[in-house]
Amino acid sequence: MTVTTRGTLPSYLTEGRAVFPEGFVWGAATASYQIEGAARDDGRGVSIWDRFSHTPGKVAGGHTGDVACDHYHRYADDVRMMTDLGLAAYRFSVSWPRVQPDGAGPINPRGLDFYDRLVDELGTAGITPYVTLYHWDLPQALEDRGGWTSRDTAYRLAEYAQAVHARLGDRVRHWTTLNEPWVAAFLGYGTGVHAPGRTDAASALQASHHFLLAHGLATQALRSAGVDEVMLVINSSPVLTPAQVADPAAEISEADAEAVNRVDALLNRQILDPVLRGRYPDEVLKIVERHGGLDHIHDGDLREINQRLDLIGVNYYNPCAVRSGPGEPANPAFPGTEDVEFATLDVPATAMGWPIHPAGLSQLLVRLSQDYPEVGLMVTENGAAFDDAVTKAEGGDRVHDADRTAYLNSHLRAVHAAIEAGADLRGYLVWSLLDNFEWAEGYHRRFGIVHVDFATQRRVLKDSARFYRDVIKENGFA
Repeated sequence: MTVTTRGTLPSYLTEGRAVFPEGFVWGAATASYQIEGAARDDGRGVSIWDRFSHTPGKVAGGHTGDVACDHYHRYADDVRMMTDLGLAAYRFSVSWPRVQPDGAGPINPRGLDFYDRLVDELGTAGITPYVTLYHWDLPQALEDRGGWTSRDTAYRLAEYAQAVHARLGDRVRHWTTLNEPWVAAFLGYGTGVHAPGRTDAASALQASHHFLLAHGLATQALRSAGVDEVMLVINSSPVLTPAQVADPAAEISEADAEAVNRVDALLNRQILDPVLRGRYPDEVLKIVERHGGLDHIHDGDLREINQRLDLIGVNYYNPCAVRSGPGEPANPAFPGTEDVEFATLDVPATAMGWPIHPAGLSQLLVRLSQDYPEVGLMVTENGAAFDDAVTKAEGGDRVHDADRTAYLNSHLRAVHAAIEAGADLRGYLVWSLLDNFEWAEGYHRRFGIVHVDFATQRRVLKDSARFYRDVIKENGFA
């Protein structure tokens, strides 16, 4: 499904001059399992996504990340492409099973050699590396011992963090502990649409807590090694009724307001409040108590979780629209929402079916800066999947992805509006640099600003990449 977004947005999101602050960081993001390939090279172990994607029926088309974009072998060419685009930052994740095949015990030096080469290549190109330690590819050996429902996994992540920092810390200043713990917990252990494919609300809630414990322990390990900047990356959305999406000033009923507050607690504050406030929202604790109890939350855990944080990475794709209504059975990603209806919005959508609402990004960034003023923000993922086609043109192949270009235009202007409204935003990283393995969607959904022919591995800059290059060159819209 391709939806043209131009002409449907307020003029302030599509037109006019907008210059970003001096030093604003422009870059792109990727994730190890989605692009690296080389699934059996140089001693790499098996991850939960290897097991999941090789299980019939779990991933569209039976696709796997075995080859993906072959970035493991083509990284030097990809870095040259980043240079051509003018990127100042590249956010990538380290594959835990590549570094520590069993998730514990001996380190695989050949796995770390790859990241050594990548970081050096980035340094030569003048591109700053932003390293994410965990982007969902848990070693399968740890999942076999309980995965994220086990407290032990949190301690293993801290040890792994120490090992990666020992190798790369002399050249890497920017460290992220986890990517989107909410997604990894509730889609991996609650709905089962992501690896490891479990479907149990109590397990999802336990996994979510252990992710946060892992973040706290890994942060302490990094700080003890001398790291100055630590970031946690979250998937965050403004939770709104459909009426509020249409009009932020719309009045809503008391029942709708309660539904919004409860889902916001589960989606946003369940992660942010323990990390930045040292406590869980009361609404969340009541739901956890109903689904398996609180025994997995040990005395002292919240002190371990509540560590000084420098940045919150914000991954934004769409708002979350809810209203009070007959929601039974509860949305499996949101335990305790039997009386909440998750609404479909009558707005343009991406090929993923995700509603396009750039104003939600402005609202979210301003809200986060107001609620958590002690921590800076960076947009660490923002982008869209559309159905792209390569066309022949004079001077070489082209991909005229007008919908994605319009999406980026409107969302970058929404970012600028948030800064003007007081959001403490330091940078923007587009998702994604490359078309890649899109988790349960396989290779059917393309988010990249660079087209990848997965049969030949040929890369072609899309029009959106050229647009983004111009924005970076001007540090805004001239």
